[in-house]
Amino acid sequence: MSTATFTVSGMTCGHCVSSVTEEVSEVAGVTDVAVELASGLVTVTSAQPVDPDAVRAAVVEAGYEVVGA
Repeated sequence: MSTATFTVSGMTCGHCVSSVTEEVSEVAGVTDVAVELASGLVTVTSAQPVDPDAVRAAVVEAGYEVVGA
């Protein structure tokens, strides 16, 4: 099992959390997505390490941005 954490900017409500969760859940290999609205942290769980670029693309598709490294 692999876990990766991303910081997402622009989320302001529960709908934002749902949008990010839905899009990131569709990334190949992802088994769970946990989104913390207050901190912007998105924790992605997968069987194998997930492609960070695929997660970033899913966040952008949801209308938000991954910030930081």
